[in-house]
Amino acid sequence: SAPPTVVTYQAARMPATAIQQVAITASSAQSAAFQPNTGLVRVQCDVACRIVVGGTNPTAVSTSTRLVAGQTEYFVVTPGDKLAAVKE
Repeated sequence: SAPPTVVTYQAARMPATAIQQVAITASSAQSAAFQPNTGLVRVQCDVACRIVVGGTNPTAVSTSTRLVAGQTEYFVVTPGDKLAAVKE
């Protein structure tokens, strides 16, 4: 007989544990701390911006990770950390 089929995949859990919005302006702004069971976040931006994830007081700067308007990315994160964003 044939061996069992094993399927592996990466996918985000639905519904989301939490949904947050961060206002992207000329000054770095932070999200709330990620939930205790959050290990993956989906980031989608309406404008070109720079983001940074990590710690309890992150600050996005001009050398942080760049996202273009309309871009969607997934990031593995640590519970309790925050995301910061600043408009490019």
